[in-house]
Amino acid sequence: MTVFTLDPRLAADTRPLCDLALSRVLAMRPSDHPWLILVPRRADLVEILDLEPADRALLFDEITRVADALRAETGAHKLNVAALGNVVAQLHVHVIARFRDDPAWPNPVWGRPLARPLADAALDDLADRLTRRLA
Repeated sequence: MTVFTLDPRLAADTRPLCDLALSRVLAMRPSDHPWLILVPRRADLVEILDLEPADRALLFDEITRVADALRAETGAHKLNVAALGNVVAQLHVHVIARFRDDPAWPNPVWGRPLARPLADAALDDLADRLTRRLA
């Protein structure tokens, strides 16, 4: 039996927030945007369709819960939700708060240099508020 292990790149690029029933919730660091990542704590997953049907439903419930919390805490104009996996194959879902005045708007946030990264204190404060909201 293979045990869940967080991909080293995800571990290096994020800060852990909390564990939900299925997913580990991480905050992306550094970033221009409030950016969360959900990683289902199951071994050897690459695609959403690799999840068992009950876990797939649970993942979508958790995405909704995390997106609602992120929108409530940030007042985001738009939420970007994506499971790409082109660089890190381990199944993970990005939930990104977007604003009409953010540095990348209206383009995607991937593959561009940081314009104004969130300060550690701002990320810590947001992480604390989100963790309380998700508890």
